[in-house]
Amino acid sequence: MTDVLSKITPSPKVGFVSLGCAKALTDSELILTQLSAEGYQTSKTFQGADLVIVNTCGFIDDAVRESLDTIGEALAENGKVIVTGCLGARKGEGGGNLVKELHPSVLAVTGPQATQEVMDAVHANLAKPHDPFVDLVPNAFGVAGIKLTPRHYAYIKISEGCNHRCTFCIIPSMRGDLVSRPIGDVLKEARALFEGGVKELLVISQDTSAYGVDVKYRTGFWDGKPIKTRTLELAQALGELASGYGAWVRLHYVYPYPSVDEIIPLMASGKVLPYLDVPFQHSHPDVLKRMKRPASGERNLERIERWREACPEIVVRSTFIAGFPGETQAQFEHLLDFMREARIDRAGCFAYSPVAGAAANDLSGMLPLELREERRARFMQVAEEVSAAKLQQRVGATMQILVDSAPGLGKRGGVGRSYADAPEIDGVVKLLAPEKISKTLKVGEFTKARIVAAQGHDLIAQPF
Repeated sequence: MTDVLSKITPSPKVGFVSLGCAKALTDSELILTQLSAEGYQTSKTFQGADLVIVNTCGFIDDAVRESLDTIGEALAENGKVIVTGCLGARKGEGGGNLVKELHPSVLAVTGPQATQEVMDAVHANLAKPHDPFVDLVPNAFGVAGIKLTPRHYAYIKISEGCNHRCTFCIIPSMRGDLVSRPIGDVLKEARALFEGGVKELLVISQDTSAYGVDVKYRTGFWDGKPIKTRTLELAQALGELASGYGAWVRLHYVYPYPSVDEIIPLMASGKVLPYLDVPFQHSHPDVLKRMKRPASGERNLERIERWREACPEIVVRSTFIAGFPGETQAQFEHLLDFMREARIDRAGCFAYSPVAGAAANDLSGMLPLELREERRARFMQVAEEVSAAKLQQRVGATMQILVDSAPGLGKRGGVGRSYADAPEIDGVVKLLAPEKISKTLKVGEFTKARIVAAQGHDLIAQPF
């Protein structure tokens, strides 16, 4: 028997590195699910792998450098590398594929959302072990497949691509125009995730508010009932589904169209979390026009106030760009005033950085790098002042906290998040040792806690 076992060939191993945003992460999850379904082993390291897949980001210069460095590292340590993701769709200075120009020894290069092309490249370079049903994949969530996030939260991508042509962005050239997933498929995946123990579902896309526009809000079906392919109906259905599992639903990348107003009552009633991730990017109409931002003429201050009137607990997070080409001092001051008046709970800011292929490169009025960085720093100072004041108002409140970390069953405390904190981009709630000796904290479960202090971007709370 020992001789027989020694002759069994181990399953080929694929090293996998996933870079970039949550949308790229969901692409990685699809590839990993298919690899596992076909019997390949996967790992996060290059050593011992028969080949390596690098899922890249190609949006901003820092991300491009990180992706190219990772590809180079994988080639140096392993030698057999397949490249996928947004950087794989970028052209180089010579007019050919950027990755191939800089790393000609890679085995294959694909763009984003290219699971089958990646698998074809794997098959061409590494024998396929077997082909069981996807539902038999170890550590998977049934039809939802493998997830790279901790088991208690997961991202669900409802659409791919984008119909907008923002001048600073090259995403449409890499990921194409908007393609909405059938609403029944989204809800089927959501149910599988909830049944698998997910307690927080994060809805993502390039433009969540535009879900269904490409199919003219076509009527789909879920559990035998008709349902419109539209953000409002999807949020309603996800909220109802989540309530049966005691889970959260969090909406990301929500553009401030008037239709978003219809979702706020769902937040006020507790169907979905009162949290909106809205990429405003700027406040001044002239800058927004140069950016070619959708809804650039909307009165966003008034809209935010209406949201808060309808749902006082709502938390708004956003991202902004400082130092966009042609931005005057007055326009930048307008942005700072907007931050103070809008009282954005969580805000991030980038100093404008030219991206190869972006239309903004041809705009006049490029600002010196030092000035762009100075404006970013000034913006973040204001943003942090606003955020700190908002966090201070939480002191004394009782909040439901989703536990992310609890060494030793949390006897000495742990780390979690409230409804106001999305994973990895917002703050956390640092949990003290529970008041009761019998009280334990478990990762992936909720606990009630009283907020006792604010500390930087985070809160400190006493579980009870």
